[in-house]
Amino acid sequence: MPLVLGVDSSTQSTKALLVDADDGTVVDQRVARHPGGTEVDPRAWLSAVEDATAGLIERADAVAVGGQQHGMVALDAAGEPVRDALLWNDTRSASQAAELVAEMGGPQACAEALGSVLVASFTSTKLRWLRDNEPDNAARVERVLLPHDFVSVHLAVPGTEPFTDRGDASGTGYFDARSATWRHDLLGAALGHQAALPVVVAPGDVAASTRGGRPLASGTGDNMAAALGLGLTPADVLVSIGTSGVASTVAAAPIADATGTVTGFADAAGGYLPMVTTMNAAGILDLQCRWLGVDHDELARLALSAQPGAGGVTLSPYYGGERTPNRPGARGTWSGMGPETTRADLARAAVEALLCSLADAVDALVAQTGVEPARVLLVGGAARSAAVRALAPAVLGREVVLPEPGEYVARGAARQAAWVLAGTATPPSWPLPTEASLAAVPDPDPSVRERYAALRDGLATR
Repeated sequence: MPLVLGVDSSTQSTKALLVDADDGTVVDQRVARHPGGTEVDPRAWLSAVEDATAGLIERADAVAVGGQQHGMVALDAAGEPVRDALLWNDTRSASQAAELVAEMGGPQACAEALGSVLVASFTSTKLRWLRDNEPDNAARVERVLLPHDFVSVHLAVPGTEPFTDRGDASGTGYFDARSATWRHDLLGAALGHQAALPVVVAPGDVAASTRGGRPLASGTGDNMAAALGLGLTPADVLVSIGTSGVASTVAAAPIADATGTVTGFADAAGGYLPMVTTMNAAGILDLQCRWLGVDHDELARLALSAQPGAGGVTLSPYYGGERTPNRPGARGTWSGMGPETTRADLARAAVEALLCSLADAVDALVAQTGVEPARVLLVGGAARSAAVRALAPAVLGREVVLPEPGEYVARGAARQAAWVLAGTATPPSWPLPTEASLAAVPDPDPSVRERYAALRDGLATR
């Protein structure tokens, strides 16, 4: 049987899946950890991909890489990093994002030019920060890549021109998602001078050859790869609860949301991937576990033992700043606590806050696309929480489907590799392994979202 290798070079690790190209069955897999932090020497990703793919890439008939979006990999004339890469979750460039939006003529003009309104996550804002704060490093930059580009070209035959795809490119801040073309003028404005950019490979096309002579697909951003790996349709909303929280869907037409809430990315298959992203997601539960001195199973048990509404306790969980809503300087805020507040209330309030944040994201997506989803696909590490699963259908207000736990970014990259191997017009159809389907249920305490919104909006006026 033909085998394909899908690689996920994420914030935390590199995952490699060897997959049956015909039906998506995982044959083998490996993982290698990445250093922590919001700025990382990108060469660490190359060591990790070598470790994770050892013994697998030799067995693959085609390969593709999915990777964390937005990260700034700035290279000098010798192809070496001029500094550590700034990752998507590094918010130091918030003021530069505002400057660039203003220079483009405001949020509406920015959304129309790019499909999205710039926030600190986008690559161009990090290049402007580099220009402003490290001018000597900025002057040395000869080429700018995204994390997945940097890893992909490392796997290619030496001397291969770097390449990318329209999906990941649409998160840079210097790419027009509608026309699928680089905006070199915007790159120059951000960095202060021009630099080389990767070739944009069309969906389904072979980008290069691996060092072993196998087809190498263009790869894509992690969210685009996850959508491909899950077989997302316009009738679905994908909610992923990992390091970030993401609500996304696929669409045939581009969007341009001047509020900046919904980003109008391209997808990996020739369409678009409207998306809402939060910076605080699974970490909300991690922090609550640490404070209460419990593991995740006990946190879920505590949360489910409390009454709906957590005894009136409400949390605004923007501990490390937030992207949606765009509040990079925000901090977490608790409200409604009293002498009667219990540990169980605190556990439940954390779970409810996480789900309220994601429900806001889904609602914003529906408002922008005009499409009411038939179901929510819920994935990510925190989706394994019994409390998250129990409360999600009520807070999200929709049927919730739980795909079997898996590495869906790597699976999407593998599906992209299978696509180039097949040479067909569309990706191969793979069944989605599903663990459970949870029907939508009435919210036992509708005031949960009302109190969450009141705290969220009240904090915005301070």
